[in-house]
Amino acid sequence: MGDSWSALFAGLRELRASWPARGWSWDTRLTCVTSSFSVQLEGDARMSAAKAFANEWTMATIGKAPTALRELAERTGGLRSGQMVLCSAMAGSAFAYGLWWPWGDGMTTSVRIGLGGPSASSADVLQRLRDVFGVEV
Repeated sequence: MGDSWSALFAGLRELRASWPARGWSWDTRLTCVTSSFSVQLEGDARMSAAKAFANEWTMATIGKAPTALRELAERTGGLRSGQMVLCSAMAGSAFAYGLWWPWGDGMTTSVRIGLGGPSASSADVLQRLRDVFGVEV
């Protein structure tokens, strides 16, 4: 749980504190926390996301992303128009990411926030992510 994770979780706590929508839940399929919001909250959600995620990759730019992010995009179904992969700065070999997925209805967007790096799937690190967002499995 060294300093790398502490730095990432600090940014995620800032994101959660300013998040405009209510309710986070656990996405077991993708091992992420998730929240959905209406299109009216998109600007505020983007400002909150910027507190944790310095980089964004779209369908047009994902080919230039670091390997770990390209693999993440592929593993989660690829990027479609309007979708993004958001990414924190690297903290050692660890990083946080956000999957920004507008729904087909044009009214709602979901964001899924997860962790990447060698120990990202450890039970302790995942529990810490859930604690930051106040979710249970």
